[in-house]
Order: sequence, then C-alpha cells, then structure tokens
Amino acid sequence: MADDAHPAAAELDVLDRRYLHAILTARVYDLAIETALGEMPRLSRRLGAQIRLKREDTQTVFSFKLRGAANKLAQLPAETLHKGVIAVSAGNHAQGVALAARHLGIHAIIVMPQTTPQIKVDAVANFGAEVILAGDSYDEAAAEGRRLAAERELYLVHPYDDPAVIAGQGTVGLEILRQNPGPLGAVFVPVGGGGLAAGVVTVIKALRPEVKVYAVEPEDAACLAAAMAAGRPVELPQVGLFVDGVAVKRIGSEPFRLLAGRIDGVITVNTDEICAAIKDVFEDTRTVLEPAGALALAGLKRWIDQGGSADAPLVAIASGANMNFDRLRHVAERADIGEQHEAIFGVTIPERAGAFLQFCRDLGPRAVTEFNYRFAGEQAAQVFVGISLRQGGRERVQLRSLLTEAGYAVEDYTDNELAKLHVRHLVGGRVPTRLPERLLRFEFPERPGALLRFLEHLGSHWNISLFHYRSHGAAYGRVLAGFEVADEDLPQFRQELQSLGYEFVDESDNPAGRRFLRAR
Repeated sequence: MADDAHPAAAELDVLDRRYLHAILTARVYDLAIETALGEMPRLSRRLGAQIRLKREDTQTVFSFKLRGAANKLAQLPAETLHKGVIAVSAGNHAQGVALAARHLGIHAIIVMPQTTPQIKVDAVANFGAEVILAGDSYDEAAAEGRRLAAERELYLVHPYDDPAVIAGQGTVGLEILRQNPGPLGAVFVPVGGGGLAAGVVTVIKALRPEVKVYAVEPEDAACLAAAMAAGRPVELPQVGLFVDGVAVKRIGSEPFRLLAGRIDGVITVNTDEICAAIKDVFEDTRTVLEPAGALALAGLKRWIDQGGSADAPLVAIASGANMNFDRLRHVAERADIGEQHEAIFGVTIPERAGAFLQFCRDLGPRAVTEFNYRFAGEQAAQVFVGISLRQGGRERVQLRSLLTEAGYAVEDYTDNELAKLHVRHLVGGRVPTRLPERLLRFEFPERPGALLRFLEHLGSHWNISLFHYRSHGAAYGRVLAGFEVADEDLPQFRQELQSLGYEFVDESDNPAGRRFLRAR
C-alpha cells in the first residue's frame, strides 16, 4: 500500500493504539497549559445551540503550536539537541519551537519568509532564536531551511507531518474530553497541514467514537478536501493568504493517514464567515482571534446554517490569536457581510434631482451603510450601495426583488470579491481608454522592492490605466491594476504576467468592474 493511500480498518486499530499511547504520554505541560473550555452564551442564544470554545489562544505563544513543538523537542536525543534545531515557519510554529528550545537551553534557527510581519519576527527573536529571512513565500523559506539543515547538520522540526508533533497537538482533544465528560455533539477543528486535526480526531475516536469531529478549511486553501476527493494528498495550485495560519498547499501525509478513516466531514468557509466568527468571539470573550483561530467556529456556524443540530454541546477550537493589529480594519469591514447583516448592490437610478430620495423611500425603513455614486451619463447614475439587513440572507433576496419590481436595474455584489476589496474604494475613477482595458487583481508580497519588480516587468511595456493597493497588515497586499492592451498583444501580455510570478486573477469581465471602473 502506498504511503498516502487510505488506511485499512486493521491499520486504523494499530494507529489508534500507537497514537493514543503517544498522546497520553506526551510531554507538553512543562511549557503548555491546560486551556479552558469556555461557554459562548451570546452566540449560543443566537444560534439555539450549546457552543463552547477551546481556548488555545491563551497559551504562552497564543497558539496550540507550543504543544507539538514541546513534545517533539523533549523526545529528541541529547546528541541531536546539542547541535541545535531548525524550523521553518511564518508564525505560530516558529514561536513554539523557539520557546521550547529556550526551555531546553539549546540553539534554534527559525527560517521565515521575508514577507513575515515584523511583529512575528520580533516575537520569535524575543524567545532567543536566530531568525533568518529567506524568500517571499513559505515554500521558498522551506527550501532554504532544508539547505541549512543539511549544511549545518541540524534537526529540522516539521510543523505538522511528524508523529511526535501530532501527539502533542492531540492533547487538545484529550483535554476537551476531560473537561466535557458528559454528552458531546461535535468538535470542530481547523486544518492547515493537519497536525492538530489528526491528533484531535485520533484521541476522540479512540475514546469517544460517538462524538462527531469535523475539519474546517478556508475555501481558498482546502487541501484536506482536495485530498479526500482524490484519496491521497494532492498539491493545490495556489492558496489564499488571508487565513495565513492554514495557508498550506498540501495536507501532510501522516495527518492524512490519520484523518482519512476518522473525520466525519470537511467544511469549507469563506473570508467573510471567518471575519464574522472573529467578531462573535470578541463579543462573547473580548478576545481578538487571528483568522485561523476563528476558522473552526466559522465552520461550526456553517454546519448549523446547513441544518446540523445537536442537543449536546458543540466545541470549536480557537487555535490562535497572533493577529496583526493592521488587519482589524479588514476584519471589521467584512464581518457584517459574513454575518449577513449587510448586502452590497450595484443599482442604476435615474440621473435627476430627487432620485436618491426616491431610492431611499423605495428601500423603506432600512439603514444605508454605504453609498457611492458615479455619474454615467445624462440619463442614468450608477450607485454602489450597502444596506443593513435584519433578517440575513432571506431579506437580501427579498430586497433585490423589491428594488427590481420598483423599476431599478440591480446587481448583487455581496459575494463579489473584487467589489468588496477594491470597487467600493474606487467608484468615480472611470475614464475612457485608447485601447481595451484589462483589469487584474494581484497578491503582492509585502516587502521592499515588490512594486518596483512589478513595474519593471509590466509597467515599462504596457500603459497602466488603474492602480489600487490595499494593505491589511498581512504577508501579502492586494492590488487591482488596469492595463491598456491591444487584442493582438494579448498573448505577449499574458506571457509576461506568468513570468512575473505573482498570483493574479483576471477581472476584466467582472460585473462590478464593468459597471463602475471600466470605460464604456
């Protein structure tokens, strides 16, 4: 049987025994604490369920990652520890390894991408580790980490694809069962590389097989869902970066071996739902989770919304709280949409005095959260409008029908990423162009020289007709750019885009962009 194949039932029994023993004897509590299993009364009342939050965000490093790192280093032989260890991480695993190394009095090297926010670099350095910045992405940093490990004969501590790391993370599941000895409906676990989910599902299914365990992933980084569909780990062509703590292209082989026969389902959620979950945790606990930290709760809410119900408590693991302060404005902006408390529409209204007043009258007693206007000619005006909702998605559908019946041309942009990231900030910027305009949305590494590299590759050959950049305090910023490109030059333009090496999406036909940004 291939290493990545779905495990047979007999093998699951062997894995159960081996991992259960490893989790029960894991050496994590010299550094990690047993975190609380807290109630969420406000959200529980709203959703009609008993919702509890496993507070891994209260660890010393504000993340569960300390458990796996501590257990792994505690099991390494003295001769290996004497040489020191190395790890590759952009955040939570890095801090866990650095703190565990300091506790053992050994040297640790942490390789981080150059795009890592300074707050995370400083946190790792403050634990006494040597920080090396390399590459724009995790994959590039990982290549440098492997090179250094071989060159200096250092042990490379993997963040998730290691039995001792998985066993350390599995103590989270053990604590949940101990803290909730009575009926337990389901546990929701965030998934990146799969180490936490593999440890938790293994111990819960070994001790309480009736308890459901669901894995939760972002829609744009669903490596476990892809692996389950293929029957083996597969590499995603690209992953989204907002939920950077789980932005992994390929599920770990060992985590997948453990998850494939046990997990009760994989739930995927979008950015807006994750932001809404961050807000839910804040309202119940006054704590701000990082996007990956709120992922499991977002999945729990999606599960309930899709008809899941349980008389017993539901538990979501709050996996971390290493949030960059600069990202809060983006979270706040998207949370109301994730909670379906706001709808975003593009509406054509008559270009005459009193038209906006009539539009507001047609809306009825609803609050307008945003109103952006663009003159589009003598007969009509284009309005980008946000409207507060009281009854969620059902009211959004009803509202669009109401406006359509009142004679307005309406497009719903509530789920349109271009509209939410860029268009709402650019309404009013449309100008005629000499050549066809191509709109492209990029993800830029947040480091010196990124913009210069972009302009050197594209700006000298193609006229840039629009440029909008938004930083959210993450490793990558968002850029919307327009280029004047003749039809006959389109193959060359596409070739140069590919050579640039940045992730991008062609938004030239996006309805929000056509209405508000492009020349007619």
